[in-house]
Amino acid sequence: MELSLAGKTAIVTGSIQGIGKQIAATLSACGASVIINNHRDGETLEKVAQEISSNGPVKAVVADVSKKESAQKLIDAADEFGGVDILVNNAGGLVKRVPVAEFDNDHFDTIMDINLKTSFIMANLAIPSFKKKNGGKVINLSSQAAHDGGGPGAAAYAASKGGIWTFTKALAKELGPIGVCVNCVSPGFIGSTAFHNTFTSKEVQEKMPSMILLGRVGEAADIANVVLFLASDLSNYMTGQSLEVNGGLYMP
Repeated sequence: MELSLAGKTAIVTGSIQGIGKQIAATLSACGASVIINNHRDGETLEKVAQEISSNGPVKAVVADVSKKESAQKLIDAADEFGGVDILVNNAGGLVKRVPVAEFDNDHFDTIMDINLKTSFIMANLAIPSFKKKNGGKVINLSSQAAHDGGGPGAAAYAASKGGIWTFTKALAKELGPIGVCVNCVSPGFIGSTAFHNTFTSKEVQEKMPSMILLGRVGEAADIANVVLFLASDLSNYMTGQSLEVNGGLYMP
């Protein structure tokens, strides 16, 4: 069976590198017109757009999706291709490790803005297009941290990703009557990403394969392939769900 997203337009936030970039490349390879995004570095973003363009056009949009007026740029770009059909809320990050005992109000607000508020804003802006099309797909990126609390100093991050899982269920209830499927993907340990290269020690990274049932760390493509399933017609009777993609590292 060949998956085709021809005629569909997808927005992938936070897609200049890593998982987001691979998701955008995978959706493009299946024929979708894709809007990629980062909040800065338009030159690199344009290079990524050229690199991953496959069977569908890829348009680069620099925008801070934690601010509604800036996030609107992605919707406007999607409108050039007929409006958004698929919204992938991938923007987010850990930023830094801060124990609760050292609570930092600014850090907390930043984490909630980039990991949770961005998904609220993008969903809000995409709803008019979904209503016109009588359907659509929303895929939110949560994390294994939403279930197990994350690593040291990641309480705010874990809480924000837990919020994504709860938001997914709430949004599924709200948008189900207009034919929109809303699901989320919770990645486990995905190797060779800026996230772990920045925040995870070399020793822990080397130990991870022995802790995972399938004997290897995840790759960005492992996440992108699950997002593709959720973006395609194969998942048309699935909504309000979280798919755990972690090689068996964590089984809720």
